[in-house]
Amino acid sequence: MLLVTRLKCVRGDRPLFSDVNLSLAKGAWIHVKGDNGVGKTSLLRLIAGLSQPAAGEIFWQGENIQSDAQTYRRDLFFLGHQDALKDDLSPLENLEFSSAINSMFLNPKRARAALHRSGLQGREHLPVRTFSAGQKRRVMLARLAVSEAKLWILDEPFTALDVGAAQILESLIAEHVSHGGAAIVTSHQAMQIPSGQVLQL
Repeated sequence: MLLVTRLKCVRGDRPLFSDVNLSLAKGAWIHVKGDNGVGKTSLLRLIAGLSQPAAGEIFWQGENIQSDAQTYRRDLFFLGHQDALKDDLSPLENLEFSSAINSMFLNPKRARAALHRSGLQGREHLPVRTFSAGQKRRVMLARLAVSEAKLWILDEPFTALDVGAAQILESLIAEHVSHGGAAIVTSHQAMQIPSGQVLQL
């Protein structure tokens, strides 16, 4: 599904990494590891098409992601360090809004089930601005649960999650992969998910 060849990243005058190669098939995932500052977030942003590499190419299902950016964006779910939530909207409205942006119909029952699974039962209609950081991350878990994207790119997704929420996230990634999806995850946390490989930066 995804092929990355000889990727190079430069920040200012300093090269972060070069000659990074990876391939990712359906039903597989990659755990990106490395010390702080080595370029894990930069790598994920490059693969997500949010920034341009100094060298190298990225292909999605045989096409360069720059030549068919619309298809790639439709097939991609990117979770960065920011929650990307609308604070004035409720969790349910946030799910509906993000689905509408991606031209996806969201069944209300499915949305509520995802919020309940994420531990937000009874909070579906409260404004997100009243939530703690951990509760906002649980809204993001619900967004993952209803996502139809084939490729998940998750940058430190376990941040601000308690043990229960971390278990939910791990199960969501495992289910996504088992259903033929693919994922790239940066995390300092060990994950017990089948079909994984490690990329050490």
